[in-house]
Order: sequence, then C-alpha cells, then structure tokens
Amino acid sequence: MGLSIDTSSGDESSHTHRVFLVSNYILLGAASSCIFLTLSLRLIPSLIGALLILLHIITIGGAISGCAAASRGGSKFYGAHMVATVLTAIFQGSVSVLIFTRPSDFLNHMKSYVREEDGVVILKLAGGLCVLIFCLEWVVLTLAFFLNYYAYVERKGSNGNSYGMRSGKVQDDEDLKSYPWPFQV
Repeated sequence: MGLSIDTSSGDESSHTHRVFLVSNYILLGAASSCIFLTLSLRLIPSLIGALLILLHIITIGGAISGCAAASRGGSKFYGAHMVATVLTAIFQGSVSVLIFTRPSDFLNHMKSYVREEDGVVILKLAGGLCVLIFCLEWVVLTLAFFLNYYAYVERKGSNGNSYGMRSGKVQDDEDLKSYPWPFQV
C-alpha cells in the first residue's frame, strides 16, 4: 500500500523524494482542513467562500499531481506543476494576510451563519493553515526543482557524459596534476 519510489538512484534523490511526498501529504491535509473550516462557516458557501474552496481544491490537485509525478519519476508536467504551485502559493499568502488583517470584514463577505466571535476564531484557524500551505508550497517548489535536477543529472549520466556524477568530488586527480600550480588545489 502507498507509493513505490525507485530509490536505486542515490541517497540524496530518495531522501528528497520522501520529503517531497511528505510535504505534499501535509499540503493535502491542510487544504482539506481549510475546506472543512470554510464549510463550517456556511454550509452552502457564498461567492467568496466558493472561491476560497476552489483555491484549496486547486492546491489539493497540485499536491496530488506532485505526488503522482514523484512516484512515476517523470517530469512531463513539471512546468505546469511549477506554475500552478506558484500561483496557489501567492493566493494562499494573500488569503492569509486578508484573514489576519480584516477577519470580521472577511467573515461578513462570506455571509456566515455563526456568531462573529466564533467565526473569527474559525477564520484565524483557516488563516494559520493558509500560512502553513503558503510555506509548504515554496518547500514543494524547491524540492520539485531538486528532483528535476537529479533526474536531469541521471539522464545525462546514462548517456555516457561526465555530468552524471553524484557529488562535486573530482573523479580523476591525475588530470589536475597537469594544470599549472595556481590551479592545483
């Protein structure tokens, strides 16, 4: 059960895969929790609530596609995933700032059924999750970049080029001895 990841490529790549998957799973949980918190303010959401739920659904879709891409090892949709992640991160950050700076106005636009004091508490919980989502989106972006880089290095290494080195260490010290003295380190 779960995702199977090919970890034969190296320790750095497999560790990055695991952190990427865990970050995406946390994103899934936080976004779905935000949906339920939004629905707890009003069961049939207003336009603002529906847009907030749509933002979290897009976040969930990005996390699912990220998990699928990481488990397949392909980078076919890498660019689309990066663009969607950047846009959702920007919107999540904007929503969190809006929630924390003007919670009562935001609650009035959502046309909530709950009391204002309770609604503000629920909104601040959702705002905290939006901050978590914002930070995790940038972590996921960074990890996706590293995973794409590792895949690129492995592809170049399988073609017989010298780009396939897994570390920055010099492979052949004999080549360095032929350089002039200032370049020998």
